[in-house]
Amino acid sequence: METMTATIERTTANTIAPAAETTRDAETTRRKATRYVFAGLRIALGWTFLWAFLDKMFGLGHETAAKAAWINGGSPTKGFLTFGAAGPFKGFYQEIAGAAWADWLFMLGLLGIGVALLLGIGTRVAAVAGGLLLVMMWTAVLPPENNPFMDDHLIYAGLLAGLALVNAGDTLGLGRAWAKLPAVARLPWLR
Repeated sequence: METMTATIERTTANTIAPAAETTRDAETTRRKATRYVFAGLRIALGWTFLWAFLDKMFGLGHETAAKAAWINGGSPTKGFLTFGAAGPFKGFYQEIAGAAWADWLFMLGLLGIGVALLLGIGTRVAAVAGGLLLVMMWTAVLPPENNPFMDDHLIYAGLLAGLALVNAGDTLGLGRAWAKLPAVARLPWLR
């Protein structure tokens, strides 16, 4: 009887252990894949912000003509906020269209958010600033053209929150090194 019990225990141990290791390996693979997916999304969204800055700054001809570039005296907020704003906040946006402070905040926001996301540093701050900017852009055109309330600005804002929550700057970015800086270690919201 004892020999039979020992054989069953050995057989059970041998069949359960590999299954547990396989599950653990699958979770590790899934986590790694998830980290890289979020890192790729972080980089793509960072480039989206940085490209908007570069095009408006230098008039690269994609959305902004060279003569309308900020560097050539154009205003990055005037055209859209004057002629593109619609809905309940139209008056507010038309009032700030072309104001120097609005141009500076908008451009610094695009640059800062884009660089932070591309480098993987300050992703929490970039997520909050980017989320605020995106929600403001959403309110500038209410209701959205293709849906009663939802558009890509809100989806990007949600994605930014997710990137901050999973520390997406740690993969393919400088997030881990950034987190070790004394100021960031003391003030984790800077992560």
